[in-house]
Amino acid sequence: MNTISSAALTTPHSEPASSSLEGRVAIVTGAGSRTADIGNGRAAAILLARRGARVLLLDMQLDAARETERMIAAEGGTALAAACDVSVAEQCREAVATAVKAWGRVDILVNNVGIGGPAGTAVELDIEQWDHALRVNVTSMMLMARYAIPEMRKIGRGAIVNIASVAGLIGGTPALLYPTSKGAVVNMTRAMAAHHGVEGIRVNCVAPGMVYTPMAAGRMTPEVRELRRKRSLLQTEGSGWDVGHAVAYLASDEARWVTGVIFPVDAGTTAGNAPSPGLKPDAATQAKSA
Repeated sequence: MNTISSAALTTPHSEPASSSLEGRVAIVTGAGSRTADIGNGRAAAILLARRGARVLLLDMQLDAARETERMIAAEGGTALAAACDVSVAEQCREAVATAVKAWGRVDILVNNVGIGGPAGTAVELDIEQWDHALRVNVTSMMLMARYAIPEMRKIGRGAIVNIASVAGLIGGTPALLYPTSKGAVVNMTRAMAAHHGVEGIRVNCVAPGMVYTPMAAGRMTPEVRELRRKRSLLQTEGSGWDVGHAVAYLASDEARWVTGVIFPVDAGTTAGNAPSPGLKPDAATQAKSA
């Protein structure tokens, strides 16, 4: 196992870290989108490319990944689309090998793939669908890391960003599978950060709130969309770009001293509820201040 050099431990602090990703290679899973709009993976890939990274775009739907590739190329960036089922170990190994063959290294891994999984409680859900969804939502992230981390070790550093959800931090989701799997991603992030910090590999997690993405858009009415917006403290609607900006930050040297962090991007949903309307000040407090 590689460890960080003494030089790296005593880096001068006279200048701030750079946001640039020039010369670095990123792999983004789920980098396509179900529509022409911007989802979390597509946004992350575009923003990493804007910072200078060369990006391998993985998606089960090759055409969707190619559209992201086209968007990055139109901005002058460098990307390569590839079909990949990240629930299959051999395809994950081949994906990492593709990045190394194309650009010689792997610096960044963004584990973005996730599905809703079966509906229902423990009493009602389909067990085969449960097993499949756990493999897609959790095991796939382990598999991609399994093959990316050895490449990061070769260069003595790396950044992994796992995409979870606020559903993995709080209760209230009707289905059991989705919050269970996202909660697993949260603690897998912490465990991986502990395992690989000494190697200079940072592992963090972004937990999006109720952002409006192509994955969510097809499952809600305009009324539901408005209710979702009002559930956060900011009462504004988030998008894949908001998630992508968090990913780009965590992948860059600006986050060089950040690992094992669970970063909610949720307009304050997990911070608490807005003050109750019409609530009067406590009478005893008013008397003391009089």
